[in-house]
Amino acid sequence: MTITWDMLAWVLVMGVYTGAQNFMAGGGTFIIFPVLLLLGLDPVTASMTAAMGLFPNQISSAHVSRPLAMGLGSLSLKALSVVSLAGGCVGALLLVVTPSSFFSRLVPWLVLFATAVFAWGSMARTSPLLATGAADAGLSRAGERRLLLVQFLIAIYGGYFAAGIGFLMLATLTVSGQPPRAAIATKNVLIVVITSASFTIFAVAARVVWPVAIALAIGALGGSFLGAWLIQRVPNHWLKGYVVVLGSVLTVWLFLR
Repeated sequence: MTITWDMLAWVLVMGVYTGAQNFMAGGGTFIIFPVLLLLGLDPVTASMTAAMGLFPNQISSAHVSRPLAMGLGSLSLKALSVVSLAGGCVGALLLVVTPSSFFSRLVPWLVLFATAVFAWGSMARTSPLLATGAADAGLSRAGERRLLLVQFLIAIYGGYFAAGIGFLMLATLTVSGQPPRAAIATKNVLIVVITSASFTIFAVAARVVWPVAIALAIGALGGSFLGAWLIQRVPNHWLKGYVVVLGSVLTVWLFLR
C-alpha cells in the first residue's frame, strides 16, 4: 500500500486521541484498530502496527507504576513477569503465523470478547469487592499455580490481540488479593512485559507498517499529556461508557464488513 502524508497526519491525530483515551480510561486499541483497517491495512498488519505504535505509551505508564508493582505472597513480580513474557511470545508467534483470511474472521469475535471484558471491568473496578482487596491475603501453593496459569493464558491472548488484557489482569490480581492500587501498577508493568515480546517478534516479522507505527507512537505519547489534563475535567464513567459503545459498534461493523 502507498503511505501518504495525509494518512500519517490522520494516524498522528488519532494517536493523540488513542493515547489520551488509554491514559484516562483504557480501551485505546478500540480507537486505533478500526482506523488502521479503514486506511487499508489487513487485520494482522493492523494489529501488529497498533501494538508497535502503542508500545512507547505503555513503557511510560509502566515506568511511573513500577514502584507500586508487586507480587502476591511468595509469588514474586519476577515470576509473574517471566510467565507473562513466555505467554506474550506464544501469542505474538501465533499472530505471525495466522493467515490474514483466518484472522479477519476471528477479529469480530476477539473485539466482542474484549468489549465484554472492558464493560465488565469498568463496573468491577468500582465495586466494593475490588475496592477492598486485602494486601495481606495469602495464596496457597495451588492458588499460586492457578494464578501463574491464568496469567500465562492472559499473556497469550495479549500477545495475539491486546484489547482488554488490562481488565483481565486487574480482575485476576484483585481477586487473588492485591489491593487495587498495587494491582493497577502491577498490571501496567506486566502489560509492557507482554508487549515487549510482541515488539521483538513483530519487529522481525516484516508485517509492521513502520511509518504508520511511528506516527501512532508520537501521537499516543502526546495524547498521554492531553489525557493527564482531561482526566481532571471529564467524568471517567463517560469515557468508559464511550469505549463500550465504540466497541459494540465496531463489533457489529466487523461482523458485517
